[in-house]
Amino acid sequence: MWSSQLLPCAIGLASITNVLAFPLLDLKMGPVKVLDTDFPDPSFVQAADGTWYAFGSNGNGKRIQIASSPDFKTWTLLDKEALPTLAGWETNIDHWAPDVIRRDDGKYVMYYSGEAKEELRHHCVGVAVSEGTDPTGPYLPNTEPLSCHLAQGGSIDPAGFLDKDGSRYVVYKVDGNSIGHGGDCNNGVDPLVSTPILLQKVKSDGFTPDGDAVSILDRDQSDGPLVEAPNLILHEDTYFLFYSTHCYTDIQYDVRYATSKSITGPYIKTGNQLVKSGEYDLTSPGGGTVCGCGDRMLFHGFCREDVRCTYAADISIVGDQVYLL
Repeated sequence: MWSSQLLPCAIGLASITNVLAFPLLDLKMGPVKVLDTDFPDPSFVQAADGTWYAFGSNGNGKRIQIASSPDFKTWTLLDKEALPTLAGWETNIDHWAPDVIRRDDGKYVMYYSGEAKEELRHHCVGVAVSEGTDPTGPYLPNTEPLSCHLAQGGSIDPAGFLDKDGSRYVVYKVDGNSIGHGGDCNNGVDPLVSTPILLQKVKSDGFTPDGDAVSILDRDQSDGPLVEAPNLILHEDTYFLFYSTHCYTDIQYDVRYATSKSITGPYIKTGNQLVKSGEYDLTSPGGGTVCGCGDRMLFHGFCREDVRCTYAADISIVGDQVYLL
């Protein structure tokens, strides 16, 4: 996850002057497929030398996948396992939605979803810290997870955030649909289960909880069975919480965003679909991660049967509105 401690981002395809003057002008260039392989739930971080690194859910024989890019346009899948060892609480399967931040000491912290041995088919949010200052790892997992909420379905989809005052946070989803009553993503049959997005403040190490987690968003009828894949950024004086709605296999899966003037909310859903099926030949796009500088993003979408490729897109934020370029 990008944070303000990283290098400044380049301006997107359209000049900021033009976007500010004509925010509704049809300037769309559209997303570009940058990894033509199964690389779901992409997140990214920029290293001190300017290189970008993306991290994806298990696939291609790896628990946590890594790709790199010198310019955010050309990406290369690396033949390296980011998480070669596991903690005692997790099984060896289903490592989902990793997110990486660079810490003040130059090391990197990875948040990820791992299956809990205590309750199979349910997940906890794990934390692993890089051995050195190489963003590709290896990452060594902490002995205890950051969050589980197993009674409510588990915890998944973590993402780190560095606020303007230097405070660190992690957002994640309580996976309520995993204990739903069937139907779409196991939560399409009444009574539908809550799938809240929680905000956990952490200390400077990136993983020690500082107070209790607070709920900042939840599903409603417009979201289908769930909200998930949260990603939090601050642009000027507005917090933007990006998230996906509906089931990842559903044609309605998308990336939306809510806004707030306070880190803890309330977050107001805009209903705007930043990426959705049917545009730019996308199918079930979601799991989006947006750069904190507000000019680029990565997300996945089905490119072949059972294969979710990674796409890059330029965006622009004007006030409390986000535009795909």
